[in-house]
Amino acid sequence: MASVGGHMAEPQKASNPAVNITKVQSSSSSPSSFRRWGRKYPFIRYGLPMISLTVFGAVGLGHLLQGSKDIAKVKDDQEWEIIETKKALSRTGPIDAYKPKKISLEEELKALQQKVDINNYDYKRIPKPNEGNSG
Repeated sequence: MASVGGHMAEPQKASNPAVNITKVQSSSSSPSSFRRWGRKYPFIRYGLPMISLTVFGAVGLGHLLQGSKDIAKVKDDQEWEIIETKKALSRTGPIDAYKPKKISLEEELKALQQKVDINNYDYKRIPKPNEGNSG
């Protein structure tokens, strides 16, 4: 540092104390007051942004997903309209081509009883898991 006249240069002091007071009062409405809110109320500084980000993020993602579902549905419907006009198909199969016959449970039971005779059977021994390895 350079010394002038044998002593160090001192910073100039404000000549009017009223100017300093107005500067302090005007700075209280500056961003430093918001910093004080963060220290005084930590929910405003940390909790509120986190909760709002979570809620708005969920709403935004829901909106985007719904839009993609709508687009996929429209594409699917357009593809089916093209296929129906070309091949005469519906979503359940060819139009007027597949007509399932009416089947009753009694008829199915009778057909199964004719195939399988439950009175004629042979006993067959099933080996235990230990018997097959030790021999």
